[in-house]
Amino acid sequence: MSEAPEFTAVSDQARLPRRSEEELRALAAAGAEELGWDADSRDVIAWVVRNFDVSQAAVACSMADAVLPHLVSQQYPGVDVLFLETGYHFTETHITRDEVAEQLDINIVNVMPEQTVAEQDAEYGKDLFGRDPAQCCALRKMDPLKKALSGYEVWFTGVRRDEGPTRTNTPLVTWDHVHKLVKINPVAAWTFDELLDYAGEHQVPVNMLLSNGYPSIGCKPCTRPVAPGEDPRAGRWAGLAKTECGIHQ
Repeated sequence: MSEAPEFTAVSDQARLPRRSEEELRALAAAGAEELGWDADSRDVIAWVVRNFDVSQAAVACSMADAVLPHLVSQQYPGVDVLFLETGYHFTETHITRDEVAEQLDINIVNVMPEQTVAEQDAEYGKDLFGRDPAQCCALRKMDPLKKALSGYEVWFTGVRRDEGPTRTNTPLVTWDHVHKLVKINPVAAWTFDELLDYAGEHQVPVNMLLSNGYPSIGCKPCTRPVAPGEDPRAGRWAGLAKTECGIHQ
């Protein structure tokens, strides 16, 4: 049995200097106008390639599947893929991450929180996710990601409009006001079935949980299977008035 791959905690890419916020905002506006609402995902990525060096681009991936890293790496080989290592992931999610690292021409960066789970428990009390999931997400996801993205100019996400009411108006290209960089959602117009079809056609790694009732996969303590006909994100923070971790505002 081969050893699990090792991942960097920060990117080892030699980056070009970051352009000004004014320049990046102008690029986001130009991209949104050029690509519109329903451009093909490959055309969206091609626009990014024309306007950004690979060292200034990052792909965010939860490892529910590797469709987005596969799509991007076809035109951006060696691109950084950011994985939020919260300390609470399903075993299947780590297996998928390892398969992605082995099979695709990408560079996985494990984005780590400031504290281990044990250190967080010691400071805030055990199982913060059950008492204050918003704070837990901020500490283990939002804050680490914001820090990780600070050196990039553009990032890709796998957000789709069919995932739920909070995502129905997701644009292909936009300015990310939270992280201060260009945000690209190349598969925004895709359906869940189209995602699975692409994965099957291209033999892309897919998290085993997807075929076992988990259309949206997050941290293990905060994710349950979804019943037929339920919103795809109904299994996230079930029983709470929370449907997003806060990253995609």
